[in-house]
Amino acid sequence: MKRIERHKLKENDFARSVERARETLAERRSEITMTATLVVIVLVLIGGYAWWRTARNARATELLASALAVAEAPVVPPPPPAPGSAPPVQQPGTFRTERDRTDAALPKLMDVANKYPSTEAGITARYRAASSLAEIGRYADAEQNYQAVIDKAGRTSIYGRTARLGLGNVLMAEGKNDPAIATLRDLSTDGESQLPLDGVLMQLGRAYAQAGKKEDASRAFTRVVDEFPQSLYVVEAKEQIATLKKG
Repeated sequence: MKRIERHKLKENDFARSVERARETLAERRSEITMTATLVVIVLVLIGGYAWWRTARNARATELLASALAVAEAPVVPPPPPAPGSAPPVQQPGTFRTERDRTDAALPKLMDVANKYPSTEAGITARYRAASSLAEIGRYADAEQNYQAVIDKAGRTSIYGRTARLGLGNVLMAEGKNDPAIATLRDLSTDGESQLPLDGVLMQLGRAYAQAGKKEDASRAFTRVVDEFPQSLYVVEAKEQIATLKKG
């Protein structure tokens, strides 16, 4: 008898628990529904963003590949025409001069850089464009784009560091000696840089020499000789030191 009563009590407790749960669910139905809806929306947004980002990167990479195909196309000067003959036709996919190739590639590289500035493809395109601009003497444009690479890629990334070196070179070409020295000196003290330090020190020495700071220049060149005796720059560094002593 007692066992039956205990069983009924348990059934009653269970029934009351179920009833309380039903009442709570009824009271909070709208809240639960809203929460579930928000979760679904968040998941859809995350999935949509991931899809958009993947699609964007794919488009940027495809566009970069097209630009690089032009930037790296072979330069094949045509042979001189035979007397009385028309000039030979340029081979498809080639360029007569490096300048022709650069002029054709630059708009394509800048198109990628401007459309997809924060993607890896966009950063690569902008770096290549900055280098090309420096090669043809458009230093102000090169400076602007090197700085944009640094801002987008970060100072300590491989592109950030190589862009800083390029920026230092461009600043030297523009005669902006103090900013060039500051940029190159900063690179020379970067212990985690992947750039060859002997090359950075050589350029820093040249910047000091160009600014008329002979002692600083001599110290930079001396570091190349002392710290990198097998460097390809050693001969030039010694010549620079000798020239500075004569001056």
